Order: sequence, then structure tokens, then C-alpha cells
Amino acid sequence: MSHGARVIRTGSSSGGPGSSSCSPPPGPEPGLLDGGYARSCSALLKVAQMISLLIGFICVKNSACPNYSASVYFEIVTMCDLIMILVFYFVYLFRAYRMLTCISWPLAELLHYLIGTLLLLIASVVATSKSYSSAGLIAGATFGFLATFLCALSIWLSYKISCITQSTDAAV
Repeated sequence: MSHGARVIRTGSSSGGPGSSSCSPPPGPEPGLLDGGYARSCSALLKVAQMISLLIGFICVKNSACPNYSASVYFEIVTMCDLIMILVFYFVYLFRAYRMLTCISWPLAELLHYLIGTLLLLIASVVATSKSYSSAGLIAGATFGFLATFLCALSIWLSYKISCITQSTDAAV
């Protein structure tokens, strides 16, 4: 078995037209929108949460619900949670956190997710227990449980990332 000669090329530092000079790593994308965030797992998770909350709201709103208070509570919780997730999505998408430094955005988002997930879980349980034979309320509660799971997943991923970051920084 014959092996041919191998040629190893290295870049020269002469700065000529054929040289490969090291450039600094790319910084944040210029412009108004943060395209990297829009394609991130966190942003896609927020979009999935917003879609499931909106579908749950529409299902409950269009149902002929025998229990008015359960459906109204579910509608209020889903809309408040949807609006807050949308606010956080736009804050990160438009990089508003750089201008509004007086707010600890990760802490605010964590508190929102903790309180919002708990209220959404309660609203979904109440909607399920009061649904009787209302298909719209059952469907809305199902999407409420899906949104609760997605919010809990978001909390877990955020906490996991912050713990890994802290333990890595502490080891250095």
C-alpha cells in the first residue's frame, strides 16, 4: 500500500493578496434586529408558547361555556401571559435590553415565567375541571397545559444555562 506525499500548507503573515490573515471574530450583527436571537432556541420556544396561548385563548373564547368565571379567568391569564412573552421577545429581538440597563432582564424574565407558569397551570386545571361537555374549553385547557409545559421548559433551560455559566466561571 503506497501513501503519496502529503503537502501541508500554512498561512503566511506577510499580508499579501494570497495570505490568510486572521480577522477578529464577528461581533453583533449591525442593524435594528438581532437575527441571531430570532433563530435561537429561546426565541423559537417563545414563539411556540405564544402560538399555543393564542390557540388556547381562541378555543375558549369561541366555546359556549357553561361556567363563565372559569372561561374568563383562563382568557385573562392566557392574554396576560401572551402579552408578557411578546414583550420579552421584542426586548431581546430589538436589543432593547442594551438601552434599558436599569432592569435586570434575566431576573425579570425568570420571575415572569415562574408566576405566569403557576397561574397558567391553575387556569388550565380550573378550565379542565369546569369544562363538563364544552369541547372548546377542553381544547383550550389542553393548549393551556401545552403552554405550561413550554414555559416550564423555558424556566428549566434558563436555569440550566445560568448554573452552567456560574459553575464554569467559579472554576476559572
